Amino acid sequence: MGKVIVVGGGPAGLMAAVAAASHGADVTLIDKGNKLGRKLAISGGGRCNVTNRMDERELIRYIPGNGKFMYSPFSVFNNEDIIAFFEGLGIALKEEDMGRMFPVNDKAATVVQTLLDQLRLKGVKTITDQRVTGLAFDQERVTGVKLENNTVATAGQVIIATGGTSVPHTGSTGDAYPWARDAGHTVTELYPTEVPITSSDRFIRERTLQGLSLRDVELTVWNQKKKAIVKHEGDMLFTHFGISGPIALRCSQYIVKEQKKNSGKPVSLSIDLHPGENIGALEQQLQKLKKTSGEKSCKNALSPIVPERFLLLLLERVNIDASAALKDVQTETLQTLANEMKQFTFSSDGTLSLKKAFVTGGGVSVKEIEPKTMQSKIKQGLYFCGEVLDIHAYTGGFNITCAFSTGYTAGKSAAEAYESVSSNHPPI
Repeated sequence: MGKVIVVGGGPAGLMAAVAAASHGADVTLIDKGNKLGRKLAISGGGRCNVTNRMDERELIRYIPGNGKFMYSPFSVFNNEDIIAFFEGLGIALKEEDMGRMFPVNDKAATVVQTLLDQLRLKGVKTITDQRVTGLAFDQERVTGVKLENNTVATAGQVIIATGGTSVPHTGSTGDAYPWARDAGHTVTELYPTEVPITSSDRFIRERTLQGLSLRDVELTVWNQKKKAIVKHEGDMLFTHFGISGPIALRCSQYIVKEQKKNSGKPVSLSIDLHPGENIGALEQQLQKLKKTSGEKSCKNALSPIVPERFLLLLLERVNIDASAALKDVQTETLQTLANEMKQFTFSSDGTLSLKKAFVTGGGVSVKEIEPKTMQSKIKQGLYFCGEVLDIHAYTGGFNITCAFSTGYTAGKSAAEAYESVSSNHPPI
């Protein structure tokens, strides 16, 4: 059997080890931590969003970081294959909003344990608490991995699945980037994605809206020329430092990139509280409320269409007395209020750090990876999979889909491509 070493026990590494062993390889999985699957165990809020059931073209749209590269790994192992894989191992899955797939029992631990059971059943040797310090290679190919005790574990194929630098307490601390560079690979600039957004605007500093959740709103990021860069519709949350929640996370990378273009200048954002209505329809709704509830205070009359704390801020912005009767508010002023509801603008001064991000942007350049095998174009026998690559997606099961797909593709390819490699160093 061909000898394969997998470095990293996250989603990509576990899947790579299972796939390689399933295709006949003699597999050793090495992880520096004392427990495998730590990141997988906390994914999806501890529920593990194993994949997303969108059709492939839509799926690629939700992978803004080199999504088109994923067409090839998906041709080997796609989201439907992931579903079939886990269901075939006895994990019943359920579909939630936006195609997100979860275990019926809502326990990520079940997914982790099932993969660990597969490692055992397929004879994968697992080594924990062992730090890999680099790659061993000659001019043409990888020959193994260097260990912290100054020994080399030899292997014909090495799969790197060490993750990025986000969520570092799970072991993702960017270990493999220097290894990749040493082997001749380009590592693109790292930056936070899927990360909460910061703001220094007065209403954020004063925590006016802290803890307030907004549902089914639209968040837009604007460039310096007041052109929309990206829009996302869904839910968000105001925090003591800015905003978070699904649509904020999805917009975050665009703030990072826009600031980089403009010497770190603040970036303009806007919230549309009623994305399903045009401005004219919203103005009519306000005029109707003025007729039917005009005797009520603005605060009470308008509360059905805007959360109270947000409403008070909007009324302050357009100089409407919250306690004044709605019938006394001028039509032009209500039009201004409607505009605020459709485009509540504020500024962002950046995002939280890469360590606070859910996903790492940047990584080993996909231009140097064979997409149908995940093998390096620079060193034979060297494979990369998961978040160590310059591939990133939105939250919602998309990143883990990329991890499982590239991991399975790398494992299968490494097992099938084995060539015996002689070495003076004994294997583990």
